[in-house]
Amino acid sequence: MTGLRLDRAALDSDPALRKGLVALNNRSAVETSLLEPERFEHMVAGAFAALHVPDVRALLITFDQSADYDSPNFLWFRDRFARFVYIDRIVVDEAARGLGLARKLYEQLFDLAHAAGHDLIACEVNSQPPNPGSDAFHAAMGFAEAGSASPAPGKTVRYLTRTLG
Repeated sequence: MTGLRLDRAALDSDPALRKGLVALNNRSAVETSLLEPERFEHMVAGAFAALHVPDVRALLITFDQSADYDSPNFLWFRDRFARFVYIDRIVVDEAARGLGLARKLYEQLFDLAHAAGHDLIACEVNSQPPNPGSDAFHAAMGFAEAGSASPAPGKTVRYLTRTLG
């Protein structure tokens, strides 16, 4: 199963999809950050790739270096790399974890990024509060640490990158 691309028209034409994806994200707000529907739609409209798995089981939102995006983590990469695709969030419904959905979405992203001429994928993973599942997943996907920061009180992140073949 591959992901489906999201766009503003898809969200506008399917309110249940929009509501479901926002709810999916917000169930993992500790790891990803809480989103209001308007912010979610704005992110999808400006994304390099916004992908989801049918039945609202997984979501991936990414931006490239030219995005009009204000995340301090995204800006960390923009300050250091000329060209990249930044993974802002990957969320898999708790009941669908272990099915390989995140891996499949990442593989689809790698193909899209490579086709667009990108060779660097970037993301961050919380180290405080810890996110061992994400650490293990990203290590298995070939990501390596590129730095770290404390973007908010009580939160520390590790910045990760992966070069595309």
